[in-house]
Amino acid sequence: MTVATNIPAFCQGIQYFQEKLSGFAEYGQEPAIKEGEIAIASTQDKAAVYQTMLAADALRYLTLQITASKESGHPGGFASIADTIAALVMLGYKNIITEVGHHAPGFYSNVFLDTSLEAISINTVQDLRDRFREMHGLLGHLSGQIPGLLNPAGPLGQGQHFAMAGAKLHPGVLFPVTIGDGGLGEPYIMSSFGHFNTAYPEVTNFLPILVWNGYSQEHHSMVSTKTNEEMIAYWHGNGFAEVILVNAKDYDDSNQPGEYVDSTKFSFDSRMAFTQAILEATDQAAKSALSGKLTVLIIKQLKGAGVHKRGAQSHNLYPGDSVEKDYIVNALQERALTPEAWQLVRTNYLRSNGGAAVDTVVTEKELPLPDLGNLPLEEYPVEGDKKVATTAMGAIVGYVGKQDPNFVVTNADGNAASGINNINVALKIIHPTTDDLYFQQPQGQVYEPLSEDACAGLAVGLALFGARTLWCSYESFAINGLPIWQTVTQAMAELRRTTPSTITLFTAGALEQGRNGWTHQRPEIENYFAAMMRNGNVFPLFPCDANSIQVCYEWALSTRNKGITITASKSPLPIRTTFAQTHEGLEKGAVVLQEISGDKTVTFAVIGDMTLIPVFEAAEQLKSQGIGCKIVSVINPRRLYRSSDVAWETCSEKDGGFLTDAEFDNLFSGDALIGITGGTSAMLETIMLRSNSRRDVFAWKRGETTASAGQIMAFNGLTADNFVKRARQLIG
Repeated sequence: MTVATNIPAFCQGIQYFQEKLSGFAEYGQEPAIKEGEIAIASTQDKAAVYQTMLAADALRYLTLQITASKESGHPGGFASIADTIAALVMLGYKNIITEVGHHAPGFYSNVFLDTSLEAISINTVQDLRDRFREMHGLLGHLSGQIPGLLNPAGPLGQGQHFAMAGAKLHPGVLFPVTIGDGGLGEPYIMSSFGHFNTAYPEVTNFLPILVWNGYSQEHHSMVSTKTNEEMIAYWHGNGFAEVILVNAKDYDDSNQPGEYVDSTKFSFDSRMAFTQAILEATDQAAKSALSGKLTVLIIKQLKGAGVHKRGAQSHNLYPGDSVEKDYIVNALQERALTPEAWQLVRTNYLRSNGGAAVDTVVTEKELPLPDLGNLPLEEYPVEGDKKVATTAMGAIVGYVGKQDPNFVVTNADGNAASGINNINVALKIIHPTTDDLYFQQPQGQVYEPLSEDACAGLAVGLALFGARTLWCSYESFAINGLPIWQTVTQAMAELRRTTPSTITLFTAGALEQGRNGWTHQRPEIENYFAAMMRNGNVFPLFPCDANSIQVCYEWALSTRNKGITITASKSPLPIRTTFAQTHEGLEKGAVVLQEISGDKTVTFAVIGDMTLIPVFEAAEQLKSQGIGCKIVSVINPRRLYRSSDVAWETCSEKDGGFLTDAEFDNLFSGDALIGITGGTSAMLETIMLRSNSRRDVFAWKRGETTASAGQIMAFNGLTADNFVKRARQLIG
């Protein structure tokens, strides 16, 4: 080791430099990516191979040093795939996605090397160290705010959705996605690949890269016992036409034990051979994926290759694992480059793909959206014939799809079952078998896998990448798709660009599903959204009828960077509002449906549509007893919070619309206040926090098999008699 002088400015903060590097005099004199080019000319060029090896060591060095600087973070998993990430960049590919949030420090290192992080004032390695895992810096897992990175990464089994979304929207662009062998145990990954390939067989320009390093987070991975032949057969069996595997052990000349080995322990010549094999395999896989073949690249190399420890012990740093720790110092010194080598790596990275990722990857630009014109809203007369709210919205959804060819509707349980078969009629279910009876054909816009994760994943992935989508589900099943929906809505809150909001329609509420019993009665999902409202960009909407839902969807389409859930019944229900009233409800959070004077007044704050039926019955009973009543439909509960309750100011697309105290009192004042919902009581928190009236709530308790909605409401105490009884108790 030496104390270097005249180091490149970006290298400030690097602790160790080599005096000289083997092979540099022969292979490091000129950048392998020539000036004016966007990739290396040949995978056979020894200089290109050597400089790919330098880039891999640079990535390992940075990943370990920035994590050790905070004694926290995950260096080991990324270290085993660093050679392939370097190869992708040298081959000119930068639209790189990951399924593995734990690889974040490696991905930060990757976009640091091409200057992308300068967009957030990370100019030097010292900046990289200082701002890793710090507020307004580089959080522990990938988010939506990091320049040059395409996707957030949280729970395992998500990243492939972003790769497929990118591939669908950008034909001819390669979207590699790294997948950990620990995460491969998640069922979502393969099933989502399978359905997507069946629906869109022509879209193959995404490239899964399996990081097969033998270990998960704290133990051996569950696929570590597979033979090479079994792993190849597994991917073939899941529909992949081209399976390319590079095994580091085939190049090992250091007699490492076991099936998984570390290429950084090889001799110089063997490292060069292994790196060339990685380059050739990556090039072959990329060209295969871009030419119409469903392709996977598998890299088998020991977890932790080239860093401080090996196996699962390399996964995470703990307090005490600092840059002064002997085994970390040794690892950094082994991976250290000369100042000239650092500059060579940066030059190649800057030239790759025509410039820094922050300037060239697809998510750094907004996707152009077709103008929708005037939506075909149909206003039904108040107190006219009953209408199905979801069907009314479905007509507009069909129109949107006709105007916007990128628009996709996803649904696992079938649109017809949710009263929105008109969407299928208009847009057609995507299926290789054309059948007019079922409104299906290969060129449809309705995506119907059985996995809610696959439904939510493609919908939110496309929305994050700039396209309009709609995820439809029964509220009872949607929980399986919410982790990725939450990941994306959180990312949207901090995006440095605008993108269409991710919109959902949750139908067949618990109150409609009596005969199905508790398996279809899970409105507790609303707890999820009630908690997320405080994020600042999440808006659960509860239209009260077929007029209201149309205005709610129209508003949702006009928004950006938000997560908007629309919950409505699929049963024919009375029309209670005009369009103007829902506009008011969206702006103020709620709207008065009925007001009856009396000696004392009971205010009912009601969430939902079907729940209004017993409330109107209760109002009539109270009226006959001389008690006044006000029925308020809560349409947009997020507006009813106080401004200080919600983190709206931290959102990139700020929405600071909240009801004033005076307006709140005007809506909800009375001698007593009763909040009523067929879902979770948490959704009523916005009202109960601010009210000074004597108050109580009626909400969902538990599911049961019943013959009617009325019976399931009665089972949960949601009856007119109960409302009247409690109202009289509250007013004394």
